[in-house]
Amino acid sequence: MTAPAVTLADVRAAARLLEGVATRTPVQPFRALAELVGSPVVLKLENLQRAGSFKVRGAYTRMAHLSEAERAAGVVAASAGNHAQGVALGAQLLGIDAVVYMPVDAPLPKLAATRGYGADVRLVGSSVDETLTAARNEAARSGRILIHPFDHPDVVAGQGTVALEILEQVPDVATIVVPLGGGGLVAGIATVLAEAAPHVRVVGVQAENAAAYPASLAAGHPVPRKLSPTMADGIAVGTPGIVPFEILERLGVEVRTVTEEQISRALLAVAERAKLVVEPAGAAGVAAVLADPTRFEGTVVPVLSGGNIDPLLLMRVIQHGMVAAGRYLNLSVRVNDRPGSLAILVQTVADEGGNIVHVEHSHTEAALGVFDVMVALQVEAKGREHCAQIVDRLRSEGFQVLTH
Repeated sequence: MTAPAVTLADVRAAARLLEGVATRTPVQPFRALAELVGSPVVLKLENLQRAGSFKVRGAYTRMAHLSEAERAAGVVAASAGNHAQGVALGAQLLGIDAVVYMPVDAPLPKLAATRGYGADVRLVGSSVDETLTAARNEAARSGRILIHPFDHPDVVAGQGTVALEILEQVPDVATIVVPLGGGGLVAGIATVLAEAAPHVRVVGVQAENAAAYPASLAAGHPVPRKLSPTMADGIAVGTPGIVPFEILERLGVEVRTVTEEQISRALLAVAERAKLVVEPAGAAGVAAVLADPTRFEGTVVPVLSGGNIDPLLLMRVIQHGMVAAGRYLNLSVRVNDRPGSLAILVQTVADEGGNIVHVEHSHTEAALGVFDVMVALQVEAKGREHCAQIVDRLRSEGFQVLTH
């Protein structure tokens, strides 16, 4: 496999192109995570980038290099949402007509934002890989130029400008932890570090349900991966790009995976402790550090790659994260169906400081006796120890308790 090389000089040229286009996003210390790691943790806030993610850096860089004839032909792209907005914004700034293919279940805010920048949005398929097929077909049919979300040297160079900023903003950085989907952002950052700061470690983080890189790196070439459902739609890519894969393989970039539970806990931690809104994919780096803080030494910089999240998904993910963090306790309690039994159950939970937010009765479960009822409770708690305390108290009072 041979892919066009991307160099530090290419990234610096991209940075000049992006002046006045991409925002130089701030960094912010994250003390809550630093306490676990034992050294400083500084967040790179690409969730505050124009169009809500780092993607405008690569998309604009790629389109700025198009010839006049190519610009006149228009562009076509495929994306779950962030690249779509980056292409739409970049095309608007450059005066290029854009068609963007997005999955049929793409979040409504991402659809609205992409259309708001003037792109013609077309919905097809259920994954980035399926939308890419549609975009390639459109390019072949119409002559539009395909602006790939990650598999082009110009895109990689544009994304690498994130690393240039980090090296200036956090001069003592030891490790940069980056969400990893197709690989453009990690490849760009790794390219910069290899030449400008080879002592800095870069770690790519994939959602476990959409992790194509581990098997591909083991095989020595991109291997398609059948995706399982993941909340981290921004990094749900079934096949690594040839250009970024070659860079990650050549530079020996470490790749880690995180579970859905770990992603939701990270998103909750960033919202609650750092006061920042990020999308699940954008929280993947924080999730990796939270999951195994002892594996990260020196000053750690997780990149919050995007903040484009549907409010409905945000609500669900926060609730999921609260369950994962022991902030919600789901119980099924078997009690005698006689007057006062429910009141005793509720009072027992209250006495232990639990706040019941949902109650449901069932008389129809096969294991129940004639005079029994199963009560499902959802309880707000203060953490895992508090959850255990509530369960222990209920059992000490004679209740038969099942936890979920």
